[in-house]
Amino acid sequence: MIDIDDIDRQLVDGLLADGRASANELADSVGIATATATKRIRALEDAGVIEGYRADVDYAGFGYEVTAVFRLDVTGDGLGEVVADLRDTGHMIGVYEVTGGDDVVAIGKFEDTDALNAQIKDVLTHSRVESVSTNVVLDTVCEDDPVAVTAVE
Repeated sequence: MIDIDDIDRQLVDGLLADGRASANELADSVGIATATATKRIRALEDAGVIEGYRADVDYAGFGYEVTAVFRLDVTGDGLGEVVADLRDTGHMIGVYEVTGGDDVVAIGKFEDTDALNAQIKDVLTHSRVESVSTNVVLDTVCEDDPVAVTAVE
């Protein structure tokens, strides 16, 4: 583990705002030398603090018109199996083990309601799933918005 300071946080915030920002642009925004920014970013990558860079994708542009939230109650010790199976469906953008009345919350993207219905039936027939509640998202207010990592003062 590395010690993360405010400069590292500012660099990460810069990458969260623009994952394609150059080391020079990041250095300028933070007020440090480009070589320093490059070394710090590389150290954050090596430590696993920065795990990768991803495109911000509009799934609707690829035909995924339906977003659904699944809440599952899992039987016995089947949690690991269920979350692995959900992750492997190719439709889930988030799978979470949670506290409260449900064991798992998952968010999926689907081409249409027929694809969603097929997924619901698949989850309902899973031997380790006791019950499923599904909600179709009517309007996405925000999704994948980065959370600033700079220290709150």
